[in-house]
Amino acid sequence: MKDIKNLIIDLEKFTDDPSKNLPDDLFYFIGRMTPYINVDLLIKCPKRGVLLTWRDDKYSGKGWHIPGGIIRFREEIKKRILEVGFQELNLKIFDFNGPLAVNEIIINDQVDRSHFISLLYECEIEKGEMDKLVTNCDEDPNKSFFQTKPDNLLSWHEIYKDFFNEY
Repeated sequence: MKDIKNLIIDLEKFTDDPSKNLPDDLFYFIGRMTPYINVDLLIKCPKRGVLLTWRDDKYSGKGWHIPGGIIRFREEIKKRILEVGFQELNLKIFDFNGPLAVNEIIINDQVDRSHFISLLYECEIEKGEMDKLVTNCDEDPNKSFFQTKPDNLLSWHEIYKDFFNEY
């Protein structure tokens, strides 16, 4: 046991503040031991549908997904929701409701990023922010609104398919 404690002490030297970010290797190691908890942001435009962003990486594959982010150590859920809005979408979340859904996602044939507890929140943005987002979606092929579920929705976001039925 003493060897494990020494290894942990050595690992902790790689991060000054785990509430901010972890080095990728440490982040993935922790995720092989325990699930990640993340927020997903359901943003709806009455005339256009549900906002999705494009993803293309070795963990997720290629496809559309509801934007979201992993909650950091000692970070409040509210802060992560606001950060995802700002960092990923360049907008200010005005208010949010939820969680509307709590889902467990397990990807059995994958080692890293393979177990998530996902909390879905419906987010509200002010009209000016929505106008900015609509313009941004028109200009950025990696962001778009969908009134129906796209065929290339990432498989683990199929859990949200019913939210497209409102249009």
